[in-house]
Amino acid sequence: MPSEPQKYTSDQIIVLEGLEPVRKRPAMYIGSTDTTGLHHCLTEIIDNSIDEALAGFAKNVWVIIHPDNSATVADDGRGIPIDVMPKYKKPALEVIMTTLHSGGKFEGEAYKVSGGLHGVGAACVNALSTLFRVEVRRDEKIYMMEFSQGKVKTKLTSVPKPLIESVGKLIPQTINGTTTTFSLIQ
Repeated sequence: MPSEPQKYTSDQIIVLEGLEPVRKRPAMYIGSTDTTGLHHCLTEIIDNSIDEALAGFAKNVWVIIHPDNSATVADDGRGIPIDVMPKYKKPALEVIMTTLHSGGKFEGEAYKVSGGLHGVGAACVNALSTLFRVEVRRDEKIYMMEFSQGKVKTKLTSVPKPLIESVGKLIPQTINGTTTTFSLIQ
């Protein structure tokens, strides 16, 4: 024990906001920071696509591990909503990927059954990734957003074709769905 009592005041209280807690203590969210945590991140993104299938909206889920150890997960589900959420004045995709405890799995309307961390998983993976790109195929268009360490790098934009060539060969542009590519911080 210290010989003098140490002051403990509000000056020592820290509030972590946004995705900062995930970056500060990743093991609290993904279990560990070794290969088990890496697998957990991949599982979180896969779970989102599987949830689309369990809800009856997707028939296929594709997983690609790239030579640089980044990963791509794609599905032929509904595609994450991209319309602006009036309360936040941001596209739903951005809110979901940058805000803990956000998503369509809380009220039971969009999903009756789901796995994963329910509104934490994709945002956590985004917070821990140097590159986190989401392509959403809806209404015969492809929309894309890029993030790095949980922050928007490229705002929601329309792109003419999938940025991952192999996904373009697997999934016709006219089919709705979501493609997420990420590379974790080393």
